[in-house]
Amino acid sequence: MAYDLVVVGAGPGGFAAALEASQCGATVAVVERGSWGGTCSHWGCIPTKALLASSKRYTEATKLKRMGVSAAETAFNFPAMKRHQNQMVRISAAGIQQQLKAAQVAKVEGEGIILSPGEVEVTGSDDKKERIKTRNILIAWGSKPALLPEIEFSDRILSSRTFLAMDTLPGSVVIVGGGAIGVEFATFLAELGAEVTLLELMEQILPTEEKEAAEFLEKELRKLGIEIFTSVSVEAITENDEGVYVKAMNGGEVLEREAEYALICVGRQPYLRTEELERLSIGYDRKGIQVDGRLATTVDTIFAVGDVTGGILLAHRAMAQGRACARALFGDESIPYTDDAVPAVVYTHPGVARVGLTEENARAEGLDVTVRKSEYGYNLTARTEMMGTGFVKTLFSDTTLVGATIVGERAGELIAPVSLAVANRMTVSDLRKWVIPHPTLSELLFIIGDSH
Repeated sequence: MAYDLVVVGAGPGGFAAALEASQCGATVAVVERGSWGGTCSHWGCIPTKALLASSKRYTEATKLKRMGVSAAETAFNFPAMKRHQNQMVRISAAGIQQQLKAAQVAKVEGEGIILSPGEVEVTGSDDKKERIKTRNILIAWGSKPALLPEIEFSDRILSSRTFLAMDTLPGSVVIVGGGAIGVEFATFLAELGAEVTLLELMEQILPTEEKEAAEFLEKELRKLGIEIFTSVSVEAITENDEGVYVKAMNGGEVLEREAEYALICVGRQPYLRTEELERLSIGYDRKGIQVDGRLATTVDTIFAVGDVTGGILLAHRAMAQGRACARALFGDESIPYTDDAVPAVVYTHPGVARVGLTEENARAEGLDVTVRKSEYGYNLTARTEMMGTGFVKTLFSDTTLVGATIVGERAGELIAPVSLAVANRMTVSDLRKWVIPHPTLSELLFIIGDSH
């Protein structure tokens, strides 16, 4: 039997492509070494959000007195938090397998190697080999943590993956990298009382986000006791049995810090099997596998989606690519893919979310944008539920919504409908038809269709 599609990798992109292709009537197999759900389920989205949910509830419990709720003996149990993390990982991985089974997608466990555009060889845990014939192949290899030059991971110098495997809460950590991953770990650790130092190479934390949003979040993180340095380059990290010593340059001055651990959060990079790609004559560079608008590689019948293609390394972006690729192959091409309306969410407390352009990007592109802004402090639900401060900032070019940033409680949830508006290039006239329930936090979005 020859499948219509064999997917190598069961992360978000591969999983979504397999389901969509099956719904289009294709025969599909997914090859996975065992980590069903990929980095997202096992070492990224799911475990980190489980831990952040725990630390958030703990900090919230210490602030309930004003609302008439007694929580006099608030405490946290780190082993229990880890059990919650691990349970969420298991639920996520099991749910993916169940959905594939329900869609009648064949699951093949083992290491998949592409032998040719029409054949994949799978080596199982027992070293037995199986060859699978297919008309199309989808590469969904994912990504891996990026590393600083001349610095290697070790028992004291951790990646996000090795940190998530720890069973004890560190007392002090130096986090290298102030992007989304770094600030999320900083939030969790600081909320549980760890001493955290955050070092970022660029001029602001969250370098790809609105400057105003980054500055707002930095102030909130400092309130948690996090020490933050920007425009810092790490020169060396040394370790001993007790901890690590980090030497960095802050402008022309030497910055030195000691801690129990160093956590390297300088981003992720595509996981490229270069020998395999070169043997198959698939085009790639250090940024990822080259694909066209249909997610096709330079070899007919071989496609690629997700982090392995470079660009925006986000799970939901990979899923959107997977669905678009499958629909282009086996459907009516009704799900075109573009990076233009991929939302980015940072799950700090408060959170940060954006879709489309930042104000800096828009002006750099020569757009004459109108900026509109609404504050959490004017929203009754935010005030009633003591959500703290935050804002919604929107950008219009002429009358078309081209970007929005939300900073505050539930930012990731609020950005979802805004993403739809940006993707469909909605105008102020379109958005004035939007009826938002009252009283809700989503009334913050009235600013988008406000005529004033």
